[in-house]
Amino acid sequence: MDRTPDKSLVWTFPTPNTPLLAVAYRDLYLAAEGTAQQKEMLGDPALLPRPWDPATCQDPLLRQEVWDWLEEFVVWFNREYMWDPNAGMIPSCWPQHPHLVHEIAVLADQRRRAGIATTSDLLEDWHRYAVPAFIDRMKARLKNQCDDSHPSWPARGRHARLMNEFDTRLRAYGSDVTTLTQQLAEHHRAALLAEPTARPNLRLVDGSQVDPDTGEILR
Repeated sequence: MDRTPDKSLVWTFPTPNTPLLAVAYRDLYLAAEGTAQQKEMLGDPALLPRPWDPATCQDPLLRQEVWDWLEEFVVWFNREYMWDPNAGMIPSCWPQHPHLVHEIAVLADQRRRAGIATTSDLLEDWHRYAVPAFIDRMKARLKNQCDDSHPSWPARGRHARLMNEFDTRLRAYGSDVTTLTQQLAEHHRAALLAEPTARPNLRLVDGSQVDPDTGEILR
């Protein structure tokens, strides 16, 4: 990324046009809009990497391109959309906040989509809804904790407890499944006992009982 001072009134949005990112977005487009043959060649679309969800990008080189793009996006966003430092600038430690990584990736992708649209509607929606919602969530989660430096994760203790008590939760899940299985078995047995014995639907013909399904004269 070129870090030389830029006196332009506005900076150009950093489009994800590096080789692997471009291929990833091309494949996603073809999976949605391509021909039947192109879709077949791509295979299961659920397995395609989605740059707005970095964890799906399992190729290390692609993952690096995603990080490079998001780094450029954050610099661009802070310069173009933040004036007051207390208004919601993305902190420099954003990679150390998984919740910000997830949200920034989506925010960047939505801005990408808005930028290639043939009308300004999506960009207006991005300005009106996506940006304010992102800033509000970021401020609610971070508060002022990362204004000067990145502190230790406040929820680390609770997360450690969550991981340490996995076996307890596992037993609770197993108990619930066992109870449900027993309830279903009891319900099935009760239904069998309550079911009346099937009897043929008979009708009288000239004083004789006739099975209407088979035509058999019973007596």
